[in-house]
Amino acid sequence: MVEAKLVGKRYLGKQAVKDVDMVWEDGKIYALLGPNGSGKTTFMKMVAGLVKPTSGTLSYNNGKIGVESKKRVAYMSTEPFFYSYMNVKHVGKYYADFFEDFSMERYEELIARMDLKMTDKAKELSSGLAAKLKIAATLARDAQLYMLDEPLNGIDIIARESIIETIVEAAGEGKTVVISSHLVDELEPIVDSVVFMKQGSVVLAGDAEEIRTERGKSIVDLYKEVYA
Repeated sequence: MVEAKLVGKRYLGKQAVKDVDMVWEDGKIYALLGPNGSGKTTFMKMVAGLVKPTSGTLSYNNGKIGVESKKRVAYMSTEPFFYSYMNVKHVGKYYADFFEDFSMERYEELIARMDLKMTDKAKELSSGLAAKLKIAATLARDAQLYMLDEPLNGIDIIARESIIETIVEAAGEGKTVVISSHLVDELEPIVDSVVFMKQGSVVLAGDAEEIRTERGKSIVDLYKEVYA
């Protein structure tokens, strides 16, 4: 479980995340929603242990974010991490060297599902195929918490449904999945809870079905309303 209490982050005088209170429970799928600059990526990086909060407290399973939590958290960044020499197989070996819970067998299965080949040059992949490669590498870990930052970016509409199915299947029972995206219509059918972020703050959060019932609107319509 992830728990944030009044968490904030400042970059060079700019408040990227402000007073965020949030709980991510085990075994649920969360949609972290908002346009670019809303604080989604910064918050996920803090949970992943890549940047430190400047205020508030952030914990994973009642412990500090650090070496131990990093072993349980798989984070897919929007930023490229491939070296020029790497092919798809090299990427798998790279992950295997860094993460003890990485399964090369599972990686190979996911790569096949993504219509990739082990010999494909990572730097020569289209944006959509590069996104699929990052998803496969992330989901090949046996983590407890999977955070995917804009995983559907660059992926064509036809492939998105199968990618979402793969994410849900790979997570498995008892795992927590957090998907950051602005493509709300694809996520609404599969998420348990939603978090709307705007200008670094949480403006709406809760159980997706309860929010739909209380507001009388779909999550897609609420997204349009919040960010109009």
